[in-house]
Amino acid sequence: MTATTLQTDDRPLTFPPGFVWGAATAAYQIEGAARDDGRGPSIWDTFSRVPGKVAGGHTGDVACDHYHRYREDVRLMAGLGLDAYRFSVAWPRVQPDGSGPVDPRGIGFYDRLVDALLDAGITPYATLYHWDLPQALEDRGGWTSRDTALRFADYTGLVHDRLADRVDTWTTINEPWVAAYLGYGSGVHAPGRTSAADAFRAAHHLLLAHGLAARRLRAGGAERISLTLNLAPIVATGISGASGTSEQDAAAAGLIDAMLNRQFLDPVLRGEYAGPVLDVASRHGGLDHVHGDDLAVIAEPIDSLGINYYNPTYVAAAPGTPPNPVYPGSEGIAFPPAAPPHTAMGWPIVPEGLGDLLIRLSRDYPGVPLVVTENGAAFDDVPDPDGRVRDGARIRYLDAHLRAAHAALTAGADLRGYLVWSFLDNFEWAEGYGKRFGIVYVDYADQRRLPKDSAQWFRDVIARNGLGGEVA
Repeated sequence: MTATTLQTDDRPLTFPPGFVWGAATAAYQIEGAARDDGRGPSIWDTFSRVPGKVAGGHTGDVACDHYHRYREDVRLMAGLGLDAYRFSVAWPRVQPDGSGPVDPRGIGFYDRLVDALLDAGITPYATLYHWDLPQALEDRGGWTSRDTALRFADYTGLVHDRLADRVDTWTTINEPWVAAYLGYGSGVHAPGRTSAADAFRAAHHLLLAHGLAARRLRAGGAERISLTLNLAPIVATGISGASGTSEQDAAAAGLIDAMLNRQFLDPVLRGEYAGPVLDVASRHGGLDHVHGDDLAVIAEPIDSLGINYYNPTYVAAAPGTPPNPVYPGSEGIAFPPAAPPHTAMGWPIVPEGLGDLLIRLSRDYPGVPLVVTENGAAFDDVPDPDGRVRDGARIRYLDAHLRAAHAALTAGADLRGYLVWSFLDNFEWAEGYGKRFGIVYVDYADQRRLPKDSAQWFRDVIARNGLGGEVA
């Protein structure tokens, strides 16, 4: 995609009336209680027990113990003045085997959580799938099986029937690219498969699951339906040996844009797959998993698009380079490292990339309101002796990204809200507990919560519906 020049500075900024401020989490990352009240095993319970798959051999068995401490967490959210809280429902807690009747104990937790949020004046945003597939379904093929999409639609209907009287905003799937290509293509996420063909099949069935779930939600009277995608500007770096960028670099960027962004945007918002995606898929297992009316189902209208943004992806033409396993078809394409600064994840800090992305989406896919459903950074947070977490780097990160988002909004992007990732430090998937994204510090030894300086800063942002002046 082409970068847009957005002017940002450190002046005070005000966001539009009604702009939604919130925070997000995911069930497996915070809930713990992995064996409580009938919860079945998920693919992450299984994967995290495979030696070497998760840093430190960590699991989500306890995580932040949110399952038992949710009332304390909701009180902290209320203290920050959050408008909305995006949580995910654990499929294996609701349907331990991925099918059959609802376990009343599992769904009862979300009943209580939603009631607590509403009592605190916080709007619940429910995500139905954030990567914790019931292991029983993986044993029957997982997302490579079309049946999993059908089971997801049934699960969606059950959860909606129980919570629809109190939850108006529903996200079907979180980051299908990650679930498919890290889980089934490269094997660095659960379930740990390493097959390009499986990744393509999983990606399509995740999209099909979204469409089927959206139809089920719409039929049940859901007011707002969304899909959340991890999206990134793809930047040709021109380091392929020639000065500047070449046509080959631009072609490399176009292919990776199709594989990361358009593979999911185009079916949902245009009812079609991009040509490059079909070309690559046809060379990796074929297209027999795409059935006649699938794209019409996938293109069921949505009311907003959730955007998870962390950093751009840099590419360059590099003949002879083997393919990156998370990007089938990327033979001859290099993914060079970006210049500093970086977060503790090693991800470059590029706030303007968020602005570019928002403008591109409003330009190329008009008519779909946008919500930033995840944006945040991991840093090496350590409490002071006085118990204060001085995370100035995170404050500067969030301030800069919000300024880029405001600039995009001013330039015409239809942005309706911003949810920081994450509310709590948590189990960071394959990184275990070593990376802290939260605005609230969690001491995993005793589960003590400690709002960081960034939490207090975000509270002030919400109170003024905008940004103050220069950030230290």
